[in-house]
Amino acid sequence: MGKLCVFKYVSFMLLIVTTLTATFTIFGLFGGTVDPASGTAMAMLVYALPFLLGADVILLIYWAIRRKWHWMAIPAISLLCSIPYISTVYQPGFFHSGETSRSGIKISSYNVAMFSRETSGFKSQDILAEMKKQGVDILCFQEYENTRGDKLNSDSYKTYFPYLATGRSDMVIYSRYPIERHDIIDFGNTNNSAMWADVNVNSRIIRVFNCHLETTGFNRALHQLAKGQLQGHSIEDNAIIRTIYGNYTRGMAVRARQADMVAELIKSSEYPVIVCGDFNDVPYSYVYNTMLGDLVDGFRECGKGTMYTYTGKKKVRIDYIFHDERFEGESYYTKELTYSDHYPVFTKIAF
Repeated sequence: MGKLCVFKYVSFMLLIVTTLTATFTIFGLFGGTVDPASGTAMAMLVYALPFLLGADVILLIYWAIRRKWHWMAIPAISLLCSIPYISTVYQPGFFHSGETSRSGIKISSYNVAMFSRETSGFKSQDILAEMKKQGVDILCFQEYENTRGDKLNSDSYKTYFPYLATGRSDMVIYSRYPIERHDIIDFGNTNNSAMWADVNVNSRIIRVFNCHLETTGFNRALHQLAKGQLQGHSIEDNAIIRTIYGNYTRGMAVRARQADMVAELIKSSEYPVIVCGDFNDVPYSYVYNTMLGDLVDGFRECGKGTMYTYTGKKKVRIDYIFHDERFEGESYYTKELTYSDHYPVFTKIAF
């Protein structure tokens, strides 16, 4: 009798966990539509979705083993509702035949982390060689450094990319097609920015956006804490949590306003657009959904497998290429280059 009571108690607690997990999953799916400035907690649930979905799968298996079909329906429903989210982090790639001989352009977006500020220029030249190998027509760099010792990277890049448009000092768009106009999108008092350039591709104008949005604030928080410790300040655990949380939520709010600004310019563009860049945010977040708007995420259209573009401990997809729905993506992939803490993203767009 005692064992039966314990068993029923455990089952009841697991049912509560199942219900709560499914509830948080559903709220997390809606979190990507909530402005972080007004709904921080709900917006942050998006970052927990991979863990919540993992828990849903485990609970689904548990109730299936127990043959409790009515309880199994709870995680099953939350998983079915999550299919749009899952498609942003995994694509089977069964239905994509790859690049064809159709006319189009190859685009790449790459945060090169200032080429590690090396003076030899080896990294920048290796990256140029890779872009040639991949047949890239338009290249968007974030965290770009033009100076390498007494030389300029742009001098060597122009042999393959004869046209370029510069934004703020760390932003550039290289192109094999003429650039007719370009402008900077100023985010104000921040190290981040965006830009756009009108590229003339065989008499068809395409507006290319290159974006580098506000960082997460996580590294900034760790730097502040380390600096305090070096100065002899005693730092309690709750102070660490408050500092990290404060910087992270601030980064979310700033990033959201930057995304709003760029999204308005995308909507008002007189030409079809391609949006590239390091958004510093995960798929399905407010920033992702705002920047995407009516555009097409190339990964969801023709990507394959799981894809991450940040090479640190948090392996996530934060670098993107979106395109106008009038175009058709043929390929979307990354290359595991070791020149930065990001991987470059490549896509072939046919039109």
